[in-house]
Amino acid sequence: MSLPLSRERMLERMLAADPAYDGHFITGVISTGIYCLPSCRARKPKPENVVFHDSPRSARCAGLRPCLRCRPDDFYAGIHAEEARVEGLAALFRSSPAAIRNVAHLASVAGVSTSKLHELFRLHFHLPPAEWLARHRVAAARRLLLTSPRSVADIAFGVGFESLSAFGEQFRRWSGLTPGAYRRLPQEQVLRLTLPAGYPVAAILRDLGRDPQSLTSRVTGDTYTAALRLPSGPLAVRVEFGSGTATCTPVLPPDQSGVDGAEVDWGALHEILLRRLGLTADPGRFEAHVAPHPDLAPLLAGRRGLRLPLVADLFDGLLWAILGQQITFSLVCTLRRRLVRSAGREVGGGLWVPPSPEAVAALDEPALLALGLTRARAAALLNAARQVAGGRLSLDTLAAGTATRAERTLLGLPGIGPWSAQYVMLRALGFQDCLPLGDAALARELQHFFALDSRPDRQQTAALMGRFAPHRSLATLHFWHRFQTRKEMPHDHHSTAPADPGPDLSEPAPR
Repeated sequence: MSLPLSRERMLERMLAADPAYDGHFITGVISTGIYCLPSCRARKPKPENVVFHDSPRSARCAGLRPCLRCRPDDFYAGIHAEEARVEGLAALFRSSPAAIRNVAHLASVAGVSTSKLHELFRLHFHLPPAEWLARHRVAAARRLLLTSPRSVADIAFGVGFESLSAFGEQFRRWSGLTPGAYRRLPQEQVLRLTLPAGYPVAAILRDLGRDPQSLTSRVTGDTYTAALRLPSGPLAVRVEFGSGTATCTPVLPPDQSGVDGAEVDWGALHEILLRRLGLTADPGRFEAHVAPHPDLAPLLAGRRGLRLPLVADLFDGLLWAILGQQITFSLVCTLRRRLVRSAGREVGGGLWVPPSPEAVAALDEPALLALGLTRARAAALLNAARQVAGGRLSLDTLAAGTATRAERTLLGLPGIGPWSAQYVMLRALGFQDCLPLGDAALARELQHFFALDSRPDRQQTAALMGRFAPHRSLATLHFWHRFQTRKEMPHDHHSTAPADPGPDLSEPAPR
């Protein structure tokens, strides 16, 4: 093994976590048995425990294994090097939010220009870095407000906000509550979200109630009721929309009546409601992107403020994607209701909690075939459920990570193709620049919107939707809503394709 640098120089650059030296040498840590890139932001080892190698292969031959944080094998493969870089930045930020002062500092730490940083975050997180920082600072603050006795001011500065006014503004923007109101949730037992100006209550309720026979939720007037699966147990919640507010009241199952409200996982409930009501993303950037273009601006007509409601439960989103391949919307709703009755849990009032991965994993193929699933769909669902239940697939990790890794991981699941992967990323994981190619409702509405002679194929769909990047998830929702209001869902096609070539019918909106 021949290394081009002295040990002293490599130690210096390793301690500085200098990304400019990635690819020049590998840091091996004999005390942990791990090898890393020089830029790795994990806690630095003592110099006497460090050995250097010229390649990952050399490190592996010495009995070391790759670091899961900086992912040196990915870097040396040359395929996911930039992905590994932004994942390292995210890990550093989450371990110490106050360590990153602002976007310029983040770019400096990454060893790239601010323009390159914006490019990386758009590709891997589908967000501008400033918004990513603000959202994650607020998320860190929320965790501390419910678990720490520290003052609001101490928490605000501890997660990296430079002023209390900025903290309050960003907290309200991404939480729908003030920091004080959020901290009081366990005592008040009612969650009153302040809705953004122009929040489209009617459109959101229409989306939430697309399956009028749903067992897991229902819409009655201006009230949305849903059964949820929280870490603290199953729970029904009633959301009443008023003037600029959504009042959310837990409705405990009969076997939990009389329990102290403090036992409700308020942090998890709040996060689910933000997702379900479309409050995890701001449509303002999308609308500003579309409005100046005369041929695109009509998409906003009557739909300004439209937001993307995410599925409440990540596994339920994966379930919807698998059930929804190549069948009509009405049929996927029917299959899901059967599965809910078979593997879900009733919580009273005719509401059922969606099936957990463990409950689905406990089923077998004959049981799923009896519900009406095809053999291929049953196999794909069982495989996904068993991977999640067994801890081999973490949907929470995918949602918190990069879009590129999420897509690659989902495509690695048997029976999951490009449409299903993009659908899960769009409706469950919440990435904002997803495109479910092959979705017929989207293609049909593109044909109508752009006055095309024929329905666009995948290549043409990609080109047309490219004009909406990096906001293609919300653009897709706008086209779906246009399609739904323009004509009834079709019910004339049913394919039992073993894999996912992309559905040939309308998008199965998850509940």
